[in-house]
Amino acid sequence: MNTFTVQQPQITITGVSVRTTNAEELGPNGQLSKLWDTYFQSNLGSQKGINNPHLIYALYTDYESDASGAYTVVIGHEVGEDGLADNNDHPMVIPESKYLVFTTNKGPVYEVVAQCWGEIWSYFKESEEVRTFTGDYELYDAGNFDPTHAVVQIYIAIQ
Repeated sequence: MNTFTVQQPQITITGVSVRTTNAEELGPNGQLSKLWDTYFQSNLGSQKGINNPHLIYALYTDYESDASGAYTVVIGHEVGEDGLADNNDHPMVIPESKYLVFTTNKGPVYEVVAQCWGEIWSYFKESEEVRTFTGDYELYDAGNFDPTHAVVQIYIAIQ
């Protein structure tokens, strides 16, 4: 597992969202795959005001408590100031923070992302580093994206 630490500025994104829990996602009523379907049907990346349309953000925010509580997921794109008026589906802020970045192995996107999240949960059970639960995100570069051979970066906000 490759990791590095980075300080990131605040980013405003807009997209489609759902509120869920990890327990719900592990069962038959998981909503994240449907949220991805909704995102792909929205054609959001081609709308006015989107910055870097090849970058797709999956923001995990508004945590109820920690990894065991409810949270909101927003899948979308970065917007500039002029984009907020037109693309106000669910504008959310990725907070300025120090992030520990995990890079997935190369493979089928749903497998490598799920595997990486498992590694993240294990990592923080044993680590001295502390998650802030203020806003974590997955970053997908759709420019050269192959869902069968994907590499994704997952940014975890830390103290």
